[in-house]
Amino acid sequence: MRVLHINCNYIGTTLHQKMIEYLDGMGITNKVFVPTYDKNISVIEANQNVCVCECFKKWDRIVFDYKQNKIYKGLESHITVNQYDLIHAYTLFTDGNCARKLSKKYGIPYVVAIRNTDVNDFFKLMPHLRKRGVDIMKDASIIFFLSEAYKKQVFEKYIPKKYKDEIEKKVHIIPNGIDEFWIENTPVSKKKNSKSKEIHLVYAGKINKNKNIPTIQKAVNLLNKEGFNTTLTVVGNIEDSNEFDKIQKDKNTVYFSARPKEDLINLYRKNDIFVMPSFKETFGLVYAEAMSQGLPVIYSEGQGFDGQFPEGEIGFHVKSNSPEDLCIKIKKIIFSYDELSSRAMKSAKKFSWASITEEYSEIYNVIGKADVKLRGIINRNEKIIDYR
Repeated sequence: MRVLHINCNYIGTTLHQKMIEYLDGMGITNKVFVPTYDKNISVIEANQNVCVCECFKKWDRIVFDYKQNKIYKGLESHITVNQYDLIHAYTLFTDGNCARKLSKKYGIPYVVAIRNTDVNDFFKLMPHLRKRGVDIMKDASIIFFLSEAYKKQVFEKYIPKKYKDEIEKKVHIIPNGIDEFWIENTPVSKKKNSKSKEIHLVYAGKINKNKNIPTIQKAVNLLNKEGFNTTLTVVGNIEDSNEFDKIQKDKNTVYFSARPKEDLINLYRKNDIFVMPSFKETFGLVYAEAMSQGLPVIYSEGQGFDGQFPEGEIGFHVKSNSPEDLCIKIKKIIFSYDELSSRAMKSAKKFSWASITEEYSEIYNVIGKADVKLRGIINRNEKIIDYR
């Protein structure tokens, strides 16, 4: 099986590099095409199986089809497309549009993922491209969502009723994976007295407005007014200095710059609950990392992590702009801490790259062997069924 991956975000994170490594180990031949306006933003090491192509300018993004034509030409000039059995597009619009054009020309099936930028930028802010997005989904063999929350949002707002059943049959929800380090280093247990007045919250991630850290601080102050002794530990790189200035003024907040995982794990273990009420979030790997260390998590209602588990199983969702809601959910966790902590730790195994790439591998092989459009339903916990 030979797979061509089109991934405009590949060089900006090590996330997908890990996935490709696992797929390589399963005997799949992978080639990653990365369209970009600047090779220098790369955080990964050069690799002969990764083609990074500076095929458009930053301002070309203003006109979608102008940029897309440049990406398409760049790919065809660097990649021998007809030697691949399957195309995997990692975003619906930027990558998926190119995959659809290649599929039509070369007769190669494609699968496509829908992510934060697709939902909150393209679908939401560019109504003239919504039909294009639906067409890309209609022609795909399968559609990946990272979470049930984003699937629900797209189906309710952007897919015409007449196409919903057709597209629904091709949807498969697969989350991102976390580094095996977290799975291999889970503690034996994490316990807390439900009557304890001490509550230690932790946030790990970028320091910017979207992450909504001030709302956590407001919830901390509300809890302390009720007689709790609550602190917040913030860990991460500063992207917005104005936001950081607001955060560091709070006497109950302690800040640490971004830490390697070997240090971050200790910060997780010293705290009780992981909190990240982002306004927008595709998935949030840090939720899963914190869970692996026995921390119940609080996440944003309707965003990427919401729906990964039944509400109250490993934590709770909150309204992003409500410190009062956040305060209530923190107290709910404390009152049932040991149970939530135990379930969070066990459930983190769901995010192992080994099991996630096994799903991708199975899907790839079935589509490649069938050489026809996928018509069946793939259930995350069952075998692939009903291809015809």
